[in-house]
Amino acid sequence: MARLAAASLAGTAVEFYDFFVYGTAAALVLGPLFFPTFSPLAGTLAAFGTFAVGFVSRPLGSVLFGHIGDRHGRRPVLFASLLLTGLATVGVGCVPSYATLGAAAPALLLVLRFLQGLGLGGEWGGAVLLTAEHAPPGRRGLWTSFPQIGPSVGFLLANGVMLALSAGLTEAQFRDWGWRVPFWAAGLLASGGLLLRGSLAETPQFERITERARLPLAEVLRGHWRLVLLTAGALSVGYAVFYAVSTWSLAYGTEQLGVSRTVMLVCVMAAVAVKGAVTPFAAMLGDRYGRRPLCLTGCAASALWMFPMVALLQTAEPLLMFAGFLGAMLAFITMFAVVAAYLPELYEPRVRCTGAAVGYNLAGVLGGALTPLVATAVSGGSGPPWGVAAYLSGIAVLSLGCFALLPETAPACERVREPSEGAAAV
Repeated sequence: MARLAAASLAGTAVEFYDFFVYGTAAALVLGPLFFPTFSPLAGTLAAFGTFAVGFVSRPLGSVLFGHIGDRHGRRPVLFASLLLTGLATVGVGCVPSYATLGAAAPALLLVLRFLQGLGLGGEWGGAVLLTAEHAPPGRRGLWTSFPQIGPSVGFLLANGVMLALSAGLTEAQFRDWGWRVPFWAAGLLASGGLLLRGSLAETPQFERITERARLPLAEVLRGHWRLVLLTAGALSVGYAVFYAVSTWSLAYGTEQLGVSRTVMLVCVMAAVAVKGAVTPFAAMLGDRYGRRPLCLTGCAASALWMFPMVALLQTAEPLLMFAGFLGAMLAFITMFAVVAAYLPELYEPRVRCTGAAVGYNLAGVLGGALTPLVATAVSGGSGPPWGVAAYLSGIAVLSLGCFALLPETAPACERVREPSEGAAAV
């Protein structure tokens, strides 16, 4: 289990590194480089628009790779998704700017971002099921939390490289070529991840499936459509909170508050580092007390914390901004530490890869794709961006209602259910 968990963590770290490095670049440099004819605000909105495309393509990736995972095994998904995302990320680093290529430059950026999202849409399902279907039931939450640490590691890697380059280069050097280096580095990281995953075995639960779904998506839509919608709505707050902190706040802090790029990156990275460290501990609570109570607690905490977070951000004081980000990240991980165990347990094994991944990635469209766009649009005034806080709190209340309608699945807490009731025996 330790080797499987390490391989899953490494893979999700590399994939999310690829995804996050684009978000950081969108917040800091892509607007003026690829949309120079726009105003600063419009350029940032356009850059976040290309960022959102990655979320739109993630559900399509979950359908494509979910089909492979349910028909041919979880293991092939791990290789194909990592390879696709790595190649697309390296490609982003090679696209000439608008000054060189004209309108074709943002168009290429859009295509590569779409491919990034397509690969990431398959990665999460494959990595999570690899650990979930090997793990003992009483420790499934703990072992599946390791792929959930991967996004924190990927974020820290992406922003650490950006921070080092930003601090070590002049503004002109960073805008000219420095921002491309993290994208080129994705090729080396993806190669290492592929080597690490080379010796992994297929999951025993998949091998025991005697009759595999011919069209997994059709079965999911026919028999589990309500579950997919509820999980998408439930998880949307996690995406919204995370990308409000990790993407929108960078643009807002540097452009509206005049905080240096380095200070903003350090504040956000410190909060994400703490989030990654507490992930397995929150997951162990999920094994002991159930998945659903932690998810409800995280939603409630998110709804209550968004206004204080915006107030602390508005001070432009590093320690206070860090405190605001940290509270948001702790509320976020209270939910997301357990969802890697929760979602697979809700679906029967024959359609689990498709069902869990589609629900997870649809939430990304609802919460992640729109948040930087909406938050940037409503925070252009001179006062504190209370509209952002209201938007995030509203999503938290929506997610709270969806979680309230989902069943408990933790082995220590669950009653025996038929598959038609939503939770599968695992």
